[in-house]
Amino acid sequence: MDMPSLSNNPYIAKESKTNTLLPDSLLGTFDTKHFIVGALVGALGAYLLTNESAQKALFKTVAKGTQAFQAGIEEMKERYEDAKAELAANES
Repeated sequence: MDMPSLSNNPYIAKESKTNTLLPDSLLGTFDTKHFIVGALVGALGAYLLTNESAQKALFKTVAKGTQAFQAGIEEMKERYEDAKAELAANES
């Protein structure tokens, strides 16, 4: 009588070649590009939060940008008023 093979026995667990310690549902898929972008954003945030001179430079830049934006809005208002006056002059 032949002995049954252990590899065919359904009651003996077969070894899995996949890593069962960390399932894919826990980690998801690892994307190197997103990891590097996240690391760079984190490093920049840490630098800005800890470096006072970098904070001052950032706030100066934002203030200048805000000032330029407001000046642009004022210029647009002046152009609008000029166009409105021109239309009124053409109607008369």
